[in-house]
Parts: sequence; structure tokens; C-alpha cells
Amino acid sequence: MRALRRFTVRAALPEALTPLSQLVMNLRWSWHAETRDLFEELDPELWQTCGNDPVKVLGEVSAERLATLSRDRRFLRHMQDVVDDLEDYLSSPHWYQSLGPDAPRSIAYFSAEFGITEVLPQYSGGLGILAGDHLKAASDLGVPLVGVGLLYRAGYFEQGLSADGWQLERYPSLDPHGLPVKLLRQPDGSAAVVSVPLPEGRTLHAHVWRAQVGRVSLLLLDSDIEENNPAERGVTDRLYGGDEDHRLRQEMLLGIGGVRALRTYCQLTGTPQPEVFHANEGHAGFQGVERIRELTESHGLSFPEALQAVRAGTVFTTHTPVPAGIDRFPRALIERYFAGFGVPLEHLIPLGAEDDPSKFNMAHMGLRLGQRANGVSQLHGHVSRSMFSDLWPGFDQGDVPISSITNGVHAPTWTARELVELGTQSSRTGDPSEGRGAAVFDGVDRIPAGELWATRRMLRGRLVEEVRRRLRETALSRGAAETEVGWTDSAFDPDVLTIGFARRVPSYKRLTLMLRDPQRLKALLLDPDRPVQLVIAGKSHPADDGGKQLIQQMVKFADDPEIRHRIAFLPGYDIGMARYLYWGCDVWLNNPLRPLEACGTSGMKAALNGGLNLSIRDGWWDEWFDGQNGWAIPTADGVTDAERRDDVEARAIYDLLSTQVLPRFYETDRDGVPTRWVEMVRHTLRETGPKVLATRMVRDYVEGLYVPAAGSSRTMADAGYGPARTEAQWRARLQENWTGVRVAHVEATGAGDTPEIGSTLALRAEVELPQLTPADVQVQAAYGRVDDADGLHEVTTVPMEHEHTEGSRHWFSATLPLERTGAFGYTVRVLPHSEHLADPAELGLVRSA
Repeated sequence: MRALRRFTVRAALPEALTPLSQLVMNLRWSWHAETRDLFEELDPELWQTCGNDPVKVLGEVSAERLATLSRDRRFLRHMQDVVDDLEDYLSSPHWYQSLGPDAPRSIAYFSAEFGITEVLPQYSGGLGILAGDHLKAASDLGVPLVGVGLLYRAGYFEQGLSADGWQLERYPSLDPHGLPVKLLRQPDGSAAVVSVPLPEGRTLHAHVWRAQVGRVSLLLLDSDIEENNPAERGVTDRLYGGDEDHRLRQEMLLGIGGVRALRTYCQLTGTPQPEVFHANEGHAGFQGVERIRELTESHGLSFPEALQAVRAGTVFTTHTPVPAGIDRFPRALIERYFAGFGVPLEHLIPLGAEDDPSKFNMAHMGLRLGQRANGVSQLHGHVSRSMFSDLWPGFDQGDVPISSITNGVHAPTWTARELVELGTQSSRTGDPSEGRGAAVFDGVDRIPAGELWATRRMLRGRLVEEVRRRLRETALSRGAAETEVGWTDSAFDPDVLTIGFARRVPSYKRLTLMLRDPQRLKALLLDPDRPVQLVIAGKSHPADDGGKQLIQQMVKFADDPEIRHRIAFLPGYDIGMARYLYWGCDVWLNNPLRPLEACGTSGMKAALNGGLNLSIRDGWWDEWFDGQNGWAIPTADGVTDAERRDDVEARAIYDLLSTQVLPRFYETDRDGVPTRWVEMVRHTLRETGPKVLATRMVRDYVEGLYVPAAGSSRTMADAGYGPARTEAQWRARLQENWTGVRVAHVEATGAGDTPEIGSTLALRAEVELPQLTPADVQVQAAYGRVDDADGLHEVTTVPMEHEHTEGSRHWFSATLPLERTGAFGYTVRVLPHSEHLADPAELGLVRSA
């Protein structure tokens, strides 16, 4: 028999304990150890059985226990201290408050998933965890961010395994009233409702739930409400579920409904309307379309004018270098859903145009709607400029206007408490200019090697206990009898080198690369003197049978009784499991197919705990590997045969383990301390730790993207959007006449027949600009090293000065320094010029000599 409806009943709190409600509804507890300590005191045994979930604890703790605590003066003092600390955290000035009036008053951050805590399972993998860490770090720094996402009633999925190792999915029903979220309400107490138009006169309605992440509010839209028909109620059922029609409705609700939810939230709470809109991947692209519609209706702007205003305040971050990871909808589906929406289809469709005219590309729309765009590591920025270069024809890949900000991770969330207490990092809570939660690592060198090693061993031992518990549970769930699971009590060993591998399971991450030579891996696992143990976890998308086959292959290998005490695949990978892995693993293995890993933040979390990375030089590891914080797996980039490449790179992993990793781990001094290993741990914490912080990442976003975007947005909105109207007219005139622009002639003088280093080259160019003026363009001289095919490399550009004009013909000049020996080349190019452009390549227009 199935229940008609489910809800959560909580015990009524005695008046003395009412501050617990404030504490549980602010997700700062998910990274604030003292608050978690307080909730554990409510009932230590219940805290364990509830999986360290304070919401569940408050829902299940007995009225008698609450009554006792309400009279416990020590507990009440502890509670008040925690409440006072939270109030100070929420009200005191942080780093952002020192930036002055140029900083945006409010920033909207859109993402399809947010990984804040396992208690609020609204994430599938790295994108969501990154979004959660972005919100937490923004809170620590005082950044006035508002997150926007969807509330999925079944989350992603809970993972299990069948008897033969096949991934099983279960979708538990989530009751929002049992989650740390509150319904956004109108002044009369009714639920705030936002609506999105659908075809055939239908409407998609949604409630807005608010999760408080420290100082940051996260708005989550929920379509499972009575105002909707059954089909619309299911729109927010599952993360990344359903067919194209379903996904499109989800992304319309996220983008269009998200903007409408923001407007309502700001109106109800007095929060300033966002000046900057950050779209975290293409899922949120329709937020720009909705804002264009708003401006055309509220201010009478044309589409081109509204586009200029919207682009100015939009930041777009791309996260995937894998084309298959980009949402592409049938153009006909977009036309069906947006007919009559308020943005003409002849303007909307080109935003998502790509090579295939039957498709609408959400990443392309994100790039066309965002005046500022970035990848998530230096290498990923390079890959993105190549991947999307067709949107800027005529430009070298290096000129494509996609920058990079390398991801970071939230240290208070992911660092083991024992390491913080040991002194590996500290938090500058007393310095507002640093921001609360900004970790520093200046104490690492003062920790004796023996103490650092003992703490690492303790964390490894905790991981071993967790692995044994999960191995037992998994074996029983797969059909084993109680009498058959005794082996799990002695599986794994707290004194054996432990390697972790945990992430999503698409093919390019190569879950099974370590199995290329099973006998060699077995020999490493079972070595009598220097053994290895492997903890592996990860989820495959429910529709990805190829990924599920990889999991099954790994599970079958790990099921072998000969080695099952040394290797384990643990189902149910989530934030809760991940912490044990990051805390306890000595080595973090990452072997993607380079360069398909955008960043790979799991290795960063391991590094914060003194874990050493063993990784392909992809993502963040490509820029921050320094030879002392781990090992770089050589890549066979020139090998085109995929099977041979896998064999070569797998062999490199085995060789590194055998010749470098294992000897260093097991080589100890007279006290049993592997001193050379500990020095690598110390170096990783001291040198890599500060780089991988989410506070560093969010500062980079604020200074490099948010503040400039706010300035552009304000400029476009001045005088009733006068600059936006003027800029749109200028762009229309420029594009109409650009075909006539050309570099007619270039001459160089001054270098002589045998130019020498230190001399100069005088360059003069004749440029035709029909219907345009010299103020409309920038003429550049580009020079650098030249190859045998006359290609320029290591290019430097200098603007050329306007000399004089004859009709539509204009002369420009520049002086080029000859600063190095060898083959030298130059050219002249013409680019659009406007004070409102964020990058000269922005319009995709260029003329070269």
C-alpha cells in the first residue's frame, strides 16, 4: 500500500531551544564544526544513526530529551555561543565589503545543480559540487550572491549494485518540509508562485524554496504543486532525467522561471536586483532570453538594444571540453516552445545556431549572451578557445574571447578537522580583508614529521573502518548471507598505501584504465612487502550503459576473493563518502583522456588533506603540478590508436607506482616515519593548498568578471538605456558595412637589408573604411616569430596611429621594435573599436592584410 502523501513531523522545541531552528535552517552547519558539535550533543547515538543530518535529528529527537536539554545550562551556553558566532558571521563586514561602490550590489548565480550537503541531494557530480563551493566561498567573502536552481523531488539517484555488479538506481522521494529549506511566501502568507508559458496555452507554475547558505540565499524552483497538471508537476522530478522535451522544460524553468523567482524574491526581501547574472554552464541560458523580453516590454527596447544591455551584465562559464556534454535541442522544439514568448524567433534562433541548422546549441547561446566567458582551468580555457573558435571566424585560437579561472574547493567543507587542529591550516576570522573561512597554511612547517604522519595514519584508519562498513552493507544488499561477509571485518589495512579514485563514470575518465594489465595490478595489490590498496567509487548516468559496463567490469575484478581485501568499488558515492576518501587516501589517482578533463576538483580536495596526486596532466594538475606535490602520468598524446594509448598510459601508472610512489611511502626512518613522503605532504599543503581554495576562485571571479560586468551593465542602463540603444545602432552600421573594410596596402621602412636586433621597423598601412570612420575601428600591427609556412607565433600587437584621411581611405602607422633574433614576421589587421567592448574580438569581425 502506498501513501497518498508524505510529510515530516518534528518535535516542538521548548522555548529555550528555539535558536536551534535558526541554526538548522542555515546550511553553514555543513562546514562549521562547532555547530555540528552542538547538534551531536542533542543525542550522540541518534546523530550517528541519522548520518550526521541535523534536520533528521531534530525530526526524531524525543520530547523528553529536548525538555532535559532546555534545563541544561551548559548546553544552553554552548548553543548561545554558536548562535552568537553565526550572527557575527552574517552581519560583520568581510572582504567584499572593502571593495567600494564599483562592486555589484547583487549577483545572480544560475546552475542546474548545487552540492551543498548530502542532506540536500541536488547534485550529480563535479558541476554541482563546484556550484556549492562557489556559494560557500561567496558567503565567507561577503559576496552578495543569490543562487538559482531547481528543487528535484527525487534528486539525482541513489546507487546500488546487483549481484552481477550492474548499477542499480533508486529515486527516493524528497519531502521539502523535511529539508533545510523554507517556502518563499507573499506578505499574506501564501506561497509565492512563478509561471512560465508553455505551448498550447499551458502554463508551468512553480513554488520557490529558499535555502540559506551562510550569507547567501539559494532559490530552488519546485513544479510539484497543485496548480500544475500532472505533466508539469513532474518537470522537477529528477536531475538530468527525461527526454529532450522534459529537459527543455527544466531549462526553461531554470532560466525563465529563475529570473522571475529572483524578481519576486528581491521585491519581497528588499534585496537589490542583480546587476550581474552568472550562468554556470548552458543549462541556464534562457535567463538571458527572459531578461531581453523584460527590457523589450518594460523599456520599449528593440531586440538588438536589449541584447546589448543583457550581454553587458552576463558572465558565462563553460565546464565541458566534451561536445557530447553540451545540451543541443532540435530547432523545431525551440520554435514550438518559444512561439509567442515575446522574443521573436528570427532573433532567438540565431543565438543557438551551430553547424547543424536543425540544432539549437545551449553553449553557443551562453557565449552569445555573455559578454564575458571563461573556462575552469588554464588548459580548459585553451581547449575552449579551440572548441568554440568557429564562433569567431578569422581569429587565431588565442584571440577567441574566452578566458580562464581555475576552479577551487571550499577548505572548511573538505579538510579533515584533525588536520586543521594540528595546524596545517588556519582561518583568518579576525581580518575582514581576508574574508571568513579564508585558509592560510603558514603553520605547516612547524608540525613535527611524526605528528603529521600519525594524523595521516589516523585518517587512513578511519577510511578503512568506513570501507569495511560499506563493503559489508554492499555485500548484503547484493545477496550475500551474514555468514559470507565475515571477510569484510579485516578488509583493507590502515598501514597500507591507499589510493583513491572517485568521480563520475563517462568513458573519457577511464575508470578501468588500471585494469589494462590485471596480473600486474594484482601483483601490486598483493606485494608482500609494499602492497597497495584501492578505493574506487563513482556513478554512471542512468542512460549510459557504456559507463555501467565499466562499473560492472571493475566490480567483477574487485569481487575476486584473492584481492577483495585490497580493492573495493563502493556504491553510493556522495558528499558524505567523499569526505572519508579525501581525508584518508594517500594518493589520488586521476587518469582522464587528456585534454577532456575541464578541471577535476577531487584532486584538489585530496591535496587539502595532504594527499598526493598521481594524475594525467589535465585540468588543474597541468598548471599546478610542480614535481613535489605528486606525480604526473606521462601522456601518449601522439598515439592515435585508442587501445595502444590506453596500454601505454596504464603501463606508465604501474611503473610510477613501482619505482617512485611505493618506495617513497615505505621507506621509513628509525621511528617508522617515511620522512621523504611526509615532506611531499608538507610541500603539498604549503604550496598547493593556497592555490586550490574556492575563496581564491571567487575573488578571481569578482575582480576579473563580476566587477567589470557590473560596470558595463550600469553603463548600458544609463539614461533609460541610451548607451544600449546607441551601441546597438553602431553595431548594426558596423556589420552592414564590414564587408567593404580592407587593408589595401602595407609598407615597411627603416630596417634595411640586414636588420639587426635593437633596430626598428616603421610600418604604414592604407585601410579602406566605407561608411565608417577611424574611430569605429582599431588598426593593429601584429608581429612575432614566423614559421616556414609564414604563420606568426608568440604574437605581439600594437595599435597603429591614424595619420590622415582621403575619402574612405585612411592611413595608419606604427613603429615595431626588433627585440629578438631569428625569423620575424608582421601583418596588419582591422578590428571593431568601441569603449563598450570587453574584447576586440567580441563581435567576431576582423580584416587582415
